[in-house]
Amino acid sequence: MVAWTFPFSHPKCHEMETRGFRLTCLIPRFCILLLLPWVATAQRKLPAIFVFGDSLSDAGNNNYIRTLSKANSPPNGMDFPGGYATGRFTNGRTTVDIIGQLAGLTQFLPPYLAPNATGKLILNGLNYASGAGGILDSTGYILYGRISFNKQLDYFANTKAQIINQLGEVSGMELISNALYSTNLGSNDFLNNYYQPLSPIANLTASQVSSLLIKEYHGQLMRLYNMGARKVVVASLGPLGCIPFQLTFRLSRHGECSDKVNAEVRDFNAGLFAMVEQLNAELPGAKFIYADAYKGVLEMIQNPSAYGFKVVDEGCCGAGGTYKGVIPCSSLFKLCPNRFDHLFWDPYHPTDKANVALSAKFWSGTGYTWPVNVQQLLMS
Repeated sequence: MVAWTFPFSHPKCHEMETRGFRLTCLIPRFCILLLLPWVATAQRKLPAIFVFGDSLSDAGNNNYIRTLSKANSPPNGMDFPGGYATGRFTNGRTTVDIIGQLAGLTQFLPPYLAPNATGKLILNGLNYASGAGGILDSTGYILYGRISFNKQLDYFANTKAQIINQLGEVSGMELISNALYSTNLGSNDFLNNYYQPLSPIANLTASQVSSLLIKEYHGQLMRLYNMGARKVVVASLGPLGCIPFQLTFRLSRHGECSDKVNAEVRDFNAGLFAMVEQLNAELPGAKFIYADAYKGVLEMIQNPSAYGFKVVDEGCCGAGGTYKGVIPCSSLFKLCPNRFDHLFWDPYHPTDKANVALSAKFWSGTGYTWPVNVQQLLMS
């Protein structure tokens, strides 16, 4: 049996023997909070988990396409089990990785494009997320290759056919309807589309962009529902005006977040929340939940010491400007002295430690998800 270790945690956190994953705890009671749900879920059959999204959830799909958006070189992944770069845009695990662990998964979900993502392995779920991917097909064009949400849904349709081929129609659809689905999309539609000078939607107002994105997203989630999905976590956008890239681009003087960008994000998130309400009201058997990443991340920025952070306005790995907010992480750049003090790993993405805190809020917290948390969704 391999230990879950707590190598960067509070001194009173200690090692505990269980299933072979690393978990960063912030304070002792937080260690207990994260482990208790695992004990409960380990006693029952686990559902499959299917993940859609962008670089916040990408487990390595971009390793298999021609793109400028890659994270498959060190020091990315240095705190991932095994200590190697997997294509995840962080020093360790993504939020969906951690939620999978809390749900009781014994292995991380493979990326859909990986050669081994075939056969019985797909019955546990797959990850379709792609760095630079977005709700709109045009999103991420400046980074060349990416997998849009529409394409990710095409891939899931292929997976569904493979599952039914293996299990038969009845058992296959039972697996699909009982599975957990996660989506986090929209950040790139602003950062790598609307905010770019040659964007095909640059002529729209921010409010018009939000309306366009919500309309498209609604249709995409309807397609996912029509393919059999019922339990779906829809993550909001985080406070994009606070990420090191925007602090640099908007010439923040003292690390102040961009009020303009955050206001536009809140407008989108309000539409997203209303969309989740509408889907639950209109679709029989639908159990969509809204996960408030904006609130969860902003709390860490506004009260960093409560989460063990000292630096919330600068990436640990990257280059460019005061906040290391221009060029993503690579082995060419000097790493920050203590990455566990940092909320952000690079110009865009949280550290493993931040992802642990956010995952706990989504998994069993109150006030960060609506109408229930992820643990309750799984048990419903």
